[in-house]
Amino acid sequence: MNDVTPPTAARAVLEVWCELQCPDCRTALDDVRALRARYGDTLDIQLRHFPLEKHRHALAAAQAAEEAWAQGQGWPYTEAVLARTKELGERGEEVLVEVARELGLDAEELDTALIDGRHMLIVDADEAEGRAIGVTGTPTYVIDGQRLDGGKSQEGLRARIEEIADRLLAG
Repeated sequence: MNDVTPPTAARAVLEVWCELQCPDCRTALDDVRALRARYGDTLDIQLRHFPLEKHRHALAAAQAAEEAWAQGQGWPYTEAVLARTKELGERGEEVLVEVARELGLDAEELDTALIDGRHMLIVDADEAEGRAIGVTGTPTYVIDGQRLDGGKSQEGLRARIEEIADRLLAG
């Protein structure tokens, strides 16, 4: 698949409000992968950060993910960190640097980004926007202006997202 959708192609946007230390977000990753496989480039799946206070490494993980995006490995990094939520909770930021190294990213640069806070504005802006639209937990999905809360239950959410995406893409 290419990363560029022709200007005439139908396109829908799905925002996934996520927290990288959240076990429910790890579970939701299967739905995100299935949606990506079904829709390809016609569904623009955007990661939005919503670090929760109850997870002490969530803010650092969001910043690290932004550095991974800057280094061209945003989704692979996000998926790898979500696969290690328990370990992140136990070992903290060293896991974030390890994941970067394992993926071939510049781990030292990622560590520096955590220290200098260069991605804090992006993370803070996401969190503020999330609060403004009523996000209270993760994962939360927004498609076509509709907010779908997956923090309590993922049951039926992918089907609902597919229903909305199909309608949007049908034009």
